[in-house]
Amino acid sequence: MDSIIVEGPSKLEGEVTVSGAKNAVLALMPACILAPGRNRFTNVPDLADVRTMIKLLKILGAEAELQDGTLIIDSSGLNKWVAPYELVRTMRASVLVLGPLTAMFGRSRVSLPGGCAIGERPIDQHLKGLGLLGAEIEIEEGYIETSASKLKGNIVPFDISTVTGTENIMLASVLADGETILLNAACEPEVMELASVLNKMGARIGGAGTDIITIQGVERLSPIEDHQVMPDRIETGTLMVASALTKGDLFIRKCKFENVGAIIGKLIETGAEISRIDGGIRVRGGDEIKSIDINTLPYPGFPTDMQAQMMTLMSISNGLSVITENIFPQRFMHAGELRRMGADIKLVGNSAVVRGISNLRAAPIMASDLRASASLVLAGLAASGKTKISRVYHLDRGYDGLDKKLEAAGARIWREKD
Repeated sequence: MDSIIVEGPSKLEGEVTVSGAKNAVLALMPACILAPGRNRFTNVPDLADVRTMIKLLKILGAEAELQDGTLIIDSSGLNKWVAPYELVRTMRASVLVLGPLTAMFGRSRVSLPGGCAIGERPIDQHLKGLGLLGAEIEIEEGYIETSASKLKGNIVPFDISTVTGTENIMLASVLADGETILLNAACEPEVMELASVLNKMGARIGGAGTDIITIQGVERLSPIEDHQVMPDRIETGTLMVASALTKGDLFIRKCKFENVGAIIGKLIETGAEISRIDGGIRVRGGDEIKSIDINTLPYPGFPTDMQAQMMTLMSISNGLSVITENIFPQRFMHAGELRRMGADIKLVGNSAVVRGISNLRAAPIMASDLRASASLVLAGLAASGKTKISRVYHLDRGYDGLDKKLEAAGARIWREKD
């Protein structure tokens, strides 16, 4: 198992390139279940979660290979509909095979995802949606079992905005009879990306990017010959915070300015200078980091996946900030590790009160989840001395070579085997 060592403080300068979006590709891969044949995607990040989804598709009978950012999925031989616990427990996104398997085979058996370090993430909205489309659902021995001779379009009102729930029901309904209308649908760019790819495959989806999505069912889908995966907006935001945190000057290439508006707005409030340049975003840290308040919200609000990184930034800000977590109220496990580095953070319900200090101090710390691991790497950039971050396998689930990108921008960072 690897640890990451960061010797700080550092000042990041130069250029870095954003990888393809983890949360987009993990939804695009199950879409191939619906399009038998050879599907090809480029700009695919080499992540542990992507490798897990490849394993799952192979178990279902598909052929899949990722090499140099190109992912080939041949789903023509896919003939199984059971997603085992051994894989689903390692990655919650595995539940996204539930909808397409039910649509394609009329049945599925998918393990319940289980617990999560950032709090409870139920799939009741997924099951509600499938039930409204006509699927019979049973839960037996920790597995969801669905059956339906043919799914039928219907109105699906989500009780809450759910990204994977929206994606799962969208995947299920593209082959259903008639029209499906998703109400209170998630508006995230990754949902738009999935709709775009499904439409290229022959689906008829309208309204993606709004809270009302309409799907006209079709008879079949065709494989997609070539699709370039969108850039990862959370990696973009993480790199933006890294530049502001280190008072650096970083040009972030191949990212979408319009997908990170809420992050840009908050960083400008902290005193960072941000400019849109052809092909990317330039972030220059200010002379001082101003304290701000943050509320996490569904897109286009401030993303929960950036809350931990912003807490690190606020830990050395000039003043007092309140960070309120409205999506996953228990998502504060990184706060204790930041306190080990001298941060002044108090948790009150679903809020963290952060009083900025002049500088962080290096300490041995441990990652608890994906975004927490990124926040601790950022803390190492700002801290005096050598910070050792253990359990960084969490980082490798969602960031393709983040340590290498930071090193290329001037960070003193390396890996060591424990």
